[in-house]
Amino acid sequence: MLHLLRTVPGFRRLFLAHTVSRAGDAFNTVALVVLVFELTGSGIGVAGAVMFEVVPVLLLGTLAGWAADRLPRRSLMVGADLFRASVAMALVLVSGSVAVAFAVAFGLSLGAVAFNPAAASLLPDLVGEDDVVAANSAMWTAAVVAQIALAPAAGLVIVAWGAPVAFALNAATFVVSALLLVGLRAGRTPADPGATGRAGVLGGIMVVRADPLLRRLVVVQALASLSAGATSGLLVVLADRWMGLGPGGFGLLLAAIGTGAALGPLLLRRFIRPGDKRWLFGPLAVRGGVDLSLAAVANPVFAGGALVAYGMSTSTGTIAYQSTVQTLVPADTRGRAFGFFDVVWSSARLISLAVGGVLAELVDVRFVYLLSALLLFAAAAVGFTTRIEE
Repeated sequence: MLHLLRTVPGFRRLFLAHTVSRAGDAFNTVALVVLVFELTGSGIGVAGAVMFEVVPVLLLGTLAGWAADRLPRRSLMVGADLFRASVAMALVLVSGSVAVAFAVAFGLSLGAVAFNPAAASLLPDLVGEDDVVAANSAMWTAAVVAQIALAPAAGLVIVAWGAPVAFALNAATFVVSALLLVGLRAGRTPADPGATGRAGVLGGIMVVRADPLLRRLVVVQALASLSAGATSGLLVVLADRWMGLGPGGFGLLLAAIGTGAALGPLLLRRFIRPGDKRWLFGPLAVRGGVDLSLAAVANPVFAGGALVAYGMSTSTGTIAYQSTVQTLVPADTRGRAFGFFDVVWSSARLISLAVGGVLAELVDVRFVYLLSALLLFAAAAVGFTTRIEE
């Protein structure tokens, strides 16, 4: 990983921009869910905020993937960062309105919808396919190390100075990211300038359908998202109602996930291979076991340890998935393929959030985590028992 940072200037810029931006996201993640929970006092309110993050992907995910192939990827990323900076500033000015909080969640997600397929598609062009696992590991590790360091600090900042300070920090990081990306030499020309019309927009779907492994990944990703959508959005509710933790404690739980997510690539990166079922599907079974334990045990220390394992499995599984798509999909259709996967993930996530938020209020938030575990076990079973051409 360090070798890539030293020898590939373009990757170094993308890495630094990604790291700075994700550092700001650590503040935003804690601040937004805490703010909405304080304003609404319900799990449905928290789920609603996350649902507003999902809607832009459903509406524009396919078009964003097309834009990542049809337009210069560098320009698309810079524009998305500047847009997100302006949106984040809205909660600095008005932080007492649930409607504004939902609107900001929608706007930040809209910027991410444009940014993410372009960044994921550009990375192999910077480092080459042989180094995509190392590059994805470096990007992921930097992001979660920022979360480890800053998620607890975000909780303390909110307690001491309020949520607007956290949102201001997030806005500043987007500006820094944009300034770094302006200097990229790669991504200045479209990958597929001829991608026009319906066939051009849906090109990524065609590529995914043609590959057996990618087809199976669609099913697995949908099941995993049906699980993780609700639990990720409702962790603040579980921390409050089941474990008796406030904003600072919730930040520590996020830091535990980040610790595991950082350790995963550092300890296991050398074993991860694109297309390897053990790394694509095995982590889902581990995450299912963690969700079961969180539903059964209220001890915060135990929860922190379990969430370290959750973070490790999430990071290794995500790196395997990302590297697999980057390796199997041609460069000129990567954006559309990632856009399609984003739509599948977010569609299932929206259903998960809607059902999970209601179940958390009508039944118990722990029941949501139990259902999540069963879905993750099902996703792992589908992955491991499906016959895939080697």
